Amino acid sequence: MNTYMAVDVGGTQIRVAVYPEEGIKPLRVKKVATVGEGTPVERIIATIHAVWDAAENVMAIGICVPGPVDPQQGIVFNTANVEGWVNLPLKRILEDEFHVPVFIGNDANLAGLAEWQFGAGRGHKNMIYFTISTGVGGGVICDGHLLLGAQGLGAELGHVFVQSDGNGPPCGCGQRGHLESYTSGTGIAWYVNDELSRGRASSLAGKGKVSAKEVAQAAQAGDALALEAFARASHHLAIAIVNYLHIFNPSILIFGGGVSTVGDLLFQPVRESLAGMVFSPAYLENLELVPAQLGDDVGLLGSLAVARMGTAD
Repeated sequence: MNTYMAVDVGGTQIRVAVYPEEGIKPLRVKKVATVGEGTPVERIIATIHAVWDAAENVMAIGICVPGPVDPQQGIVFNTANVEGWVNLPLKRILEDEFHVPVFIGNDANLAGLAEWQFGAGRGHKNMIYFTISTGVGGGVICDGHLLLGAQGLGAELGHVFVQSDGNGPPCGCGQRGHLESYTSGTGIAWYVNDELSRGRASSLAGKGKVSAKEVAQAAQAGDALALEAFARASHHLAIAIVNYLHIFNPSILIFGGGVSTVGDLLFQPVRESLAGMVFSPAYLENLELVPAQLGDDVGLLGSLAVARMGTAD
C-alpha cells in the first residue's frame, strides 16, 4: 500500500498524519508538543517513526513550517515560533533519516495550496488565500500554480506596507506599518490596549491586557473602541486586497484563521470599500470572498498536497 507522511509543525505542537495514495482521510494521526524532551527536530523524527508502518510504501514526506523557507533547498531560514531554527537544512536531515523524498513549505503557502486542491478554492485557477490570526499570512495560486518566488519567499501577504512612514504600529517581524500590524489579532489587540493606556473610555477598561477575542466580543456588543479597532483593521485589509487584485486578478479570495471567524464585522467594510478603490470594476466581476473550509487540518493537508505534487513531477 502506498502512503504519504504529512507533518504540520507549529509553535506549540507537531502533528504527523499518514494518508493513503488517494483521498484526504488520514489512516493515522499523532501529535506531540513541539517543546519537550529532545530538540524539535528530534521530536519530529520520533513522531514520524511512531506512525510509520514498515508494511507500507511511503512515497514521500511533506512538511509545513512557520516562517520563511527555501522549498528547493529545503532550508528553514528562521522562525520565531521554533527556537534555534536558523538556516536549518530540514529537508536533508529528514531525507537522511527516512530515505524518501521530502517536500517542505511555508505553512501559509501550503495552507493556500490545500484550500485550492481540497477546499474552497477547487475549480479556480487564480486564487488568494489569507490566514488572519496571531499574524497574517497567505498563499497565491496563479494560473494554476502555487506562487513561490526565486527562493520560496513569495506571497508574504501580511508583510506588505499599508503605512510606510515608519510610524505605524509594530509588526511581529520587527518592522512597522505592515498589514499584519493592523489586521492580525495581535494588531487589533495592540491598538485597543494602547488606546486604553491613554485613557480611552470602553467597556474593556479596567480588565488588564485584553485579547483580540475580547475585542471582538466587545465590538459585537457595540463598544465604540472595539468597533473602531475592527474598522481600522478592515480599512487596511481593503488597501492590501486592492493591491493584490491589481497584481494577481484572482477569481476568489479565501479567508482562514481565528480573526476571520468574526465574519461581517471585519469583511463587510472591506466589501463596501473595494468598489471605490479598484481602478476598474472588472476586477470585482464574479469575485468571490469566502471562508476557508479545511479548518485545523489545513496544515496537514497542505503538507499532503505538496508531497503528492512532488512525486507526480
